[in-house]
Amino acid sequence: MEAYKKTIEEVRQELQATSQDGLTQQQASERLEKDGRNRFEEAPKESMVKKILHSLSDFTTIVLLVAAAISFYTAVATDHGDLFEGILIIAIVIINSVLAIVQEGNAEKALAALQDMNKQTALVIRGGQLLEIDAEEVVVGDTLVIENGSMIVADARIIKGSQLRVEESALTGESEPVEKEVDFVAIQDENLGDQINMLFKGCTVVNGRGQAIVTATGMQTEMGKIAGLLNESTNQITPLQARLNSLGKRISLIALVAAAIVFGLGYMQGEPLLDMFMTSVSLAVAAVPETLMVIVTLALAFGVQKMAKKNAIIRRLPAVETLGSASVICSDKTGTLTQNKMTVRRVWAHGDEVVDTEDAMTEEAMEVLKIAALCTDVVIEQEKDELNYIGNPTEIAIVRSIQENYHSQKELREEFPRIGEIPFDSTRKMMTTVHKRGKKYISVTKGAFDVLLPLFRFGDLDQATVVNDRFGKKALRVIAVGYRVYDEEPTEMTSEFLERELKLVGLIGMIDPPRPESKAAIARAKKAGIKTVMITGDHVVTASAIAKELGILQKGDKALTGAQLREMSEEDLDRNVKEYSVYARVTPEDKIRIVQSWQRTGATVAMTGDGVNDAPALKASDVGCAMGITGTDVAKGAADIVLTDDNFATIVDAVEQGRTVYQNIRKAVNFLLSCNISEIFIVLIAMLLGWGAPFTAVQLLFVNVVADGLPGFALGKEPATDGIMDETPISPKESIFARGLWQKIGINSLVFTIVTLFGFYLGAFVDGVSPWVSASHEVGQTVAFLILAYSSIIHVFNVRSEKSIFQVKISSNKSLFEMAVLAIIITTVIALLPFTQELFNLVPVGLNHWMLAIALSFVPVFVNEMIKFHKLPEED
Repeated sequence: MEAYKKTIEEVRQELQATSQDGLTQQQASERLEKDGRNRFEEAPKESMVKKILHSLSDFTTIVLLVAAAISFYTAVATDHGDLFEGILIIAIVIINSVLAIVQEGNAEKALAALQDMNKQTALVIRGGQLLEIDAEEVVVGDTLVIENGSMIVADARIIKGSQLRVEESALTGESEPVEKEVDFVAIQDENLGDQINMLFKGCTVVNGRGQAIVTATGMQTEMGKIAGLLNESTNQITPLQARLNSLGKRISLIALVAAAIVFGLGYMQGEPLLDMFMTSVSLAVAAVPETLMVIVTLALAFGVQKMAKKNAIIRRLPAVETLGSASVICSDKTGTLTQNKMTVRRVWAHGDEVVDTEDAMTEEAMEVLKIAALCTDVVIEQEKDELNYIGNPTEIAIVRSIQENYHSQKELREEFPRIGEIPFDSTRKMMTTVHKRGKKYISVTKGAFDVLLPLFRFGDLDQATVVNDRFGKKALRVIAVGYRVYDEEPTEMTSEFLERELKLVGLIGMIDPPRPESKAAIARAKKAGIKTVMITGDHVVTASAIAKELGILQKGDKALTGAQLREMSEEDLDRNVKEYSVYARVTPEDKIRIVQSWQRTGATVAMTGDGVNDAPALKASDVGCAMGITGTDVAKGAADIVLTDDNFATIVDAVEQGRTVYQNIRKAVNFLLSCNISEIFIVLIAMLLGWGAPFTAVQLLFVNVVADGLPGFALGKEPATDGIMDETPISPKESIFARGLWQKIGINSLVFTIVTLFGFYLGAFVDGVSPWVSASHEVGQTVAFLILAYSSIIHVFNVRSEKSIFQVKISSNKSLFEMAVLAIIITTVIALLPFTQELFNLVPVGLNHWMLAIALSFVPVFVNEMIKFHKLPEED
């Protein structure tokens, strides 16, 4: 029901709650049985079995499992008992799966956080008695009793109220507490923030007291609807996941086709079928980059560590790279781009002079602030070395301003003790206090300028009207301050007596100011090709002013209200979404529409927010960033990234780290596939030439896991290249092989193929290479193994940078150098020790074979250096 459009009596009649004594216990029990408890539905959780099956469903993993099964079968069928190959493949699959499951250990907690918010009690009137009951037992029609500090447990229509103000920012995004009016009845559709006769679940009473009749509980509340949206929103597959899935399928298909060709060639050449079958399996295994997912996971994990040091905690690992691909950042205003702290920005006392309090403070301006500070109810508490201000944000701004300019609220109150007051009232929109001033008395009145204007008799009212308009155009909240002096203590503490014939002291303009670092961060994002969009629950004038100051709303950009947005069709929004940089007075559903519209245009969208109202959009976006300090548990649970400093600039830093991660993943793909693709061609060409298989499956597995894997693990620690934030964002549709990567892999694979086949031929067919070792197929395999392993290890230094390997300092990534050395040592040891020689089907070779293998291993380095020297068009 739209209770905000109905009178109190209409609501009572519709809810069958006409008794002034509230519902009876029997009525409450019947409604609880009918409507259910006042709590949210829980989302189904994925079982561990499903997680395991999901991790094993990758196409590349399936190829490896089939290869392992074949390897085990042939080991048993041929009675050779060599299970090492199959065990090695299974071990690789297990490592990949365990890493994936561990990284997804932080399952969705958004609905659990919403559920926790229900664990509270409520004061209700039932059967004429005031009872404290479990919040889950509140039913529609109950009469809630609320006071300052109360957490509202259900949506309700206010029926009684005194100076009632409610903090609704978690639900609506509005930075200021909302003044509630009992007698308000809407005549048209209103946003949640404008339904001033309603209370909403999850919000907090910050002033006054009252009663309200419950209109919705559980999933029917506005917050419950958000919980429903969280259920409906599913996490999208990230661009990186899509690219890697595509890569895995391509490589695996290439491997299967190559294996079929090899098997066919062997069959036509009369080779034993079982031997050719095993050779085909070894080729399929060789082509699959077994360590790629581990290297990607490690690169992402290293990015997580780096981001944590920069105040960004990553909840979902792929979000690291996704943020690096972001082309649009949809940001909440309050607390993210701004400080969520109302601050005095301008003060006017008289004449044409307006004091900008950021630059200077005059005696006249300070006098205005001191008089205004008398007319506040702010409480200051000392907490260690900091002052904690408690009260209305507008009044806090005034008191904080005098405290920061070496004046004290305590001293003011001692000098001008308060002897009477007329509290703030949402109808009058003003407040008055009475003070003793020496032998005389003074009343101070502050409030909205347009309301106080008829009450002023003295002061420069014409100029004040001009200044008020100027302040309003800058989206400043304007507070007018006036006073009246009495020779004797006023006998009537009434509005009619005190709030007349006032003298205007001045005007105070205040705003929730932008964070100092936000403007630079937005400019940096723009340079990186990222558009920043402000989405807020605040009014459009305020939002637009802040957006202009930050550089979000520039020439040609437009601002749109939630009401205007809801009148637009999906087609119109998609067509015009790039024109809008500010969205104001929006609902949670509006935020999702905006995010999804950008996504339909092909953008990768990052969304920031802190409130319950932001949670659905955080989840629907490609990467959700929640505020760690001011953010609700709901927002944090729905997000991929939590910013521990609530700072927009941190997002831009995280974008840079995300781009670095993606850059390093591309380097890993270059590094691994250069070797893997060459393995396919080496085996194919050797079979075509009738040379037999140049490798066994276990040798290829060793190269892929040790020679490629160990150095590859350290590629994730490569630092960002210069100018990474000057590049345009990577399109989600862009292949991982774009920007010249295929060409690099092709050239390197060709070089690897030539040098390895050359070494295999010399070892297998040329007797004069070593005077002590005769040429044989096994010697050729051993030489080919050494060349492929060594050249692959050394190749990691080629892919590090576009610069020459002699221009890149080893110290910039010490672990890469250490892992390369370790891989070389392990390769050398297994080729020398008799036990490991037998395990990997290797044989002793001569010194000349060793020198040949080492010399040929450096050929790819020479080729890459020549390419870099001639500066061929390549982008990495």
